Amino acid sequence: MSAVDTAPFASPASGGVAETLPAHLLGHAAATGDRIAMRKKHLGLWRSYTWDEYAERAAAVGIGLRALGVEPGDRVAIHANNRPAWMIADMGVQGIGAIAVGVYPTSPTAEVEYVLSHSGSVVLIAEDEEQVDKVLAARSDLPDLRTVVVKDPRGVDLSDDWIMTMDELEALGAGQRQDFGSAVAALDPSQCAIIVYTSGTTGPPKGAMLSHDNLMAAARGSGTEFEVGPDQEVLSYLPLCHIAERLISGVNAVTQGYVVNFGESTETFAQDLAEVQPTFFVGVPRVWEKFMALIQIKMGDAGWIKRKNYDLWMGVGGRLARKRWRGEKLRGVNGLLYFLGWVFLFRSLRRKLGLSRVRGALSGAAPVSPQVLEYFWAMGIPIREVYGQTENTAQGTIIPADDVRIGMVGKAMTGAEVILADDGEILTRGPGTFLGYFRNPEATAETVDADGWLHTGDVGEFDDDGFLRITDRKKDIIITAGGKNISPSEIENRLKTSPYVREAVVIGDQRKYLTALIGIELDTVGDWATRRRIAFTTYGDLSAKPEVKELVSEWVEKVNTEMAQVETIKGFELLPKELDQEDGEVTATQKVKRRAIETEFSELIEGMYR
Repeated sequence: MSAVDTAPFASPASGGVAETLPAHLLGHAAATGDRIAMRKKHLGLWRSYTWDEYAERAAAVGIGLRALGVEPGDRVAIHANNRPAWMIADMGVQGIGAIAVGVYPTSPTAEVEYVLSHSGSVVLIAEDEEQVDKVLAARSDLPDLRTVVVKDPRGVDLSDDWIMTMDELEALGAGQRQDFGSAVAALDPSQCAIIVYTSGTTGPPKGAMLSHDNLMAAARGSGTEFEVGPDQEVLSYLPLCHIAERLISGVNAVTQGYVVNFGESTETFAQDLAEVQPTFFVGVPRVWEKFMALIQIKMGDAGWIKRKNYDLWMGVGGRLARKRWRGEKLRGVNGLLYFLGWVFLFRSLRRKLGLSRVRGALSGAAPVSPQVLEYFWAMGIPIREVYGQTENTAQGTIIPADDVRIGMVGKAMTGAEVILADDGEILTRGPGTFLGYFRNPEATAETVDADGWLHTGDVGEFDDDGFLRITDRKKDIIITAGGKNISPSEIENRLKTSPYVREAVVIGDQRKYLTALIGIELDTVGDWATRRRIAFTTYGDLSAKPEVKELVSEWVEKVNTEMAQVETIKGFELLPKELDQEDGEVTATQKVKRRAIETEFSELIEGMYR
């Protein structure tokens, strides 16, 4: 490209300001085009994509879509697993002023149909035959959808004029980066750039509209609070439809210029993570819980010497972590102790997890148990909790790096305001506040008030230093028959710190006492049963074993000793099946649909109160 072509897109490194993500992308391509932007693993081999290739292909997609008649403001859906093509398509769509709509790759046909129909998407970019088949099944109910573009066409009937390949789309716009640059330069940053459909735990998903300005505000906040830069490297594994991964693999990567790695598949996550060893890692509570359970189970099977070594250094690490929370540097004896812990335990544990190089780590999307955070801090992984949601572009609060308080979610992020309503509901306001819900002005009016405060639906409290603590979702607070207010998530999170517990749903609204439905962790409980020669065939068979019920009962009793009397679990039942998205029991992000669970397993629940 000539200097004239790249003039509107000054690289962030050169001190210029790019007001949209596509502009940043073109800026990187102009300034550092030969540097690696992304890597993708395929058949065991990693393939690199430079910033120049990233920009060239995004331009081809954007101009190709324009050739198909896509206009500014039109919606283009992306239905695929995490891969470079997802981000290339995202940048191409945004660059021509269209709106990118993510569809969860695990969504069943009904959910795919809902998102495509509600958004009025005119083009769908799908990964493969599996995703195309979901759309074909709903074709007659999608009058707005004009074209389906498939990345991997194997098994797809390409004789259908409705379907074309990604290669054909890119060929329509190949070599027209200058036209794409002109489209990017003409973008209005205040207009909608993406629609993110929320989890829908209590009803149909709502489409949150985020503008280019919202995304850039998130980029500024992340650059300040997360201490990320061009020398960082991440592994993209959470769904790109989710705001957290969209920020890490998209917004922050494109603005900060770091490398994003895409693994082979969801099944190879552990191996991919071990190969990449990212420097920055974001996990939802489920990921951190799974890591902890994996280590605990392996150490339970280890020999006496290894277990003693583990107990010794995790104890030392826990004491040192408390100093690091206060921002203290580990010097002298403390520095030596940490070094010895690194040599004898931490280095090995972290390398096996794939976190040996991590300099910064976050936990978000849902509350996490304090015990989980303390565990990873003990081995030197500095996890900080961050609080936000799609509607504020994940710009809420974060724990300061030099003042870590376990159990809190920190103070307001740069540019954001956070207050509590009279009933304790958390309200936020700032440049990350979304434009509203697509085609749902009523829900928008209920969420953002006349003064611009976003009503999060979460309940919290501040400590004397202004640190925020989240108690629960407002709609999930349990009021017992005795009038006591109970936050179920705190109890549930504590129950889930056991390596044998995957899900916990506390019951008790308008009842005399609390009970719980508990889902076992198939891998770890299966390993436990096998070592004790307890035969089983299926999940349901395993969860029905009296020995398993006793195993979980011992853990429930232990947790009860840590709770106030009114918070103790008086009875529990093991779920007879794994919760599944297709059955409507959990969302695409694995959040439990509490009301659906209470309805489906009503007989189990009523049995605990007879």
